[in-house]
Amino acid sequence: MPTRPSLRRCALVALVALGLTGCVAPKHQASSPTSGASASSTSDPALARFYDQVLEWTTCGDEQCADATVPLDWEEPGGETITIALRRAPASSGSPVGSLLVNPGGPGRSAIDTIGFFRQIVSRDVLAAYDLVAFDPRGVQHSSPVTCVDPAELDELAAWVPDWSTDEGIAEAVARNGEFGEACLDRTGPLLGHVDTRSAARDMDVLRAALGDEALTFLGFSYGTELGATYAALFPERVGRFVLDGALDPTLDSGQVAAGQAAGFESALRAYVTDCQAAATCPLDGDVDAGLAQIERLFDRTQANPLPTGTDRELTSSLAFSGVAAALYAQSSWPLLTQALTKAIDAGDGSVLLQLADSYYGRAADGTYASNQNEAFSAILCLDDRPSADPDDMRADAAEVTAVAPTVGQFFSYGGASCAQWPVPAVGSLESYAAEGAAPILVVGTTNDPATPYAWAQSLSELLSSAVLLTYEGEGHTAYGRSNRCVKDAVDTYLLTGEPPADGTTC
Repeated sequence: MPTRPSLRRCALVALVALGLTGCVAPKHQASSPTSGASASSTSDPALARFYDQVLEWTTCGDEQCADATVPLDWEEPGGETITIALRRAPASSGSPVGSLLVNPGGPGRSAIDTIGFFRQIVSRDVLAAYDLVAFDPRGVQHSSPVTCVDPAELDELAAWVPDWSTDEGIAEAVARNGEFGEACLDRTGPLLGHVDTRSAARDMDVLRAALGDEALTFLGFSYGTELGATYAALFPERVGRFVLDGALDPTLDSGQVAAGQAAGFESALRAYVTDCQAAATCPLDGDVDAGLAQIERLFDRTQANPLPTGTDRELTSSLAFSGVAAALYAQSSWPLLTQALTKAIDAGDGSVLLQLADSYYGRAADGTYASNQNEAFSAILCLDDRPSADPDDMRADAAEVTAVAPTVGQFFSYGGASCAQWPVPAVGSLESYAAEGAAPILVVGTTNDPATPYAWAQSLSELLSSAVLLTYEGEGHTAYGRSNRCVKDAVDTYLLTGEPPADGTTC
């Protein structure tokens, strides 16, 4: 999801909308075997209880569930612990070569709840070879979760339109986000200071060992690519077959991320308008620039006078943009965006854009939220990076962002306000992501990806010393399972044989 200074700073989620049933008793040991490998453990006696733990699997419909134990604070492994939830679809062959860990992005998206998505996009041959293992990183949904505010307060934050035109408006935004952070600390406790990406990557190595795998095999989308790159940097000798699709460059600061995403969404929106105007019906008149101007006027209109939606919630400019952005993640959603814009522009009806915005935030029709992804998103990003909240710095950054994205740039600016008063210290990123000595890592990039621009796939493939770049020429966020046979065959061959495509292959 794109920058939302009132609630979030950037969007790296791979949008999926498949709900699954929860885990149920009775307990039993898993029937499917592990790889049989002698999993690398640890030379640190303080960590042995984590690396040597035996997972107790339970039935979860036609899948299996377990909880792993990891340290709350990796610097104090003898202290408090937290749990990491796993959900496993055993290899259909009955004889797995190992486990394929998966992450859908976010940060904050639940892999447990989207395992059905992975079972649909991962090929049958790969599902026959591997146990498919979804896990929720620390702070996310089924693992020890971050908790901040109730659904009504999330509604207010998603709809809120900050005033960035004055120092007073900026100060109000900083304070309001600070109050949100304090609510997270009050309800979450010490965990809030330990949901950073580095800690989550260290958890993954415990999962690898507990699953019985000598090397980790991983499929990560969007933010999941940063999680995978961090693991590779920390444990290069334990990297197995890694697919990082919809890549994020972890060395970028928040301002660079905002500018890149703004340009990405602007480009995707331009592609949508071009397609819309070529159709039989489209609410956007004139040429592409005129169509973009109409969308910008809709944002301005909803900022001054929110649109009715047929509910007790109005469509603000923040929600209008969220609705537009949600439809840009996949080209298959463009017809729904046309329907939403037609209602909003021609009839002053914001109902369909509100539905798109709600899907974006995981909000159900009854006002509940399907997960804690919005809260986890903010908590993880505010630990990983703390951008400047100086008004002059943010104004300068905003000018650069709107220069490259005149239609949507306003929604990617002033991100420093999100974490300025976050109540726990930032952890920051690693000094190097070279991962020297790692096995080949497959980085996949889409040329007109709105959320993770193609340039990031190029830069990540340069950062990782063993990376191979696979390019999909097309629209939408991520490529594997939603693009073409060329991409799927290349990824499947790599996962099944360890042989990546030639570096620079284009599909």
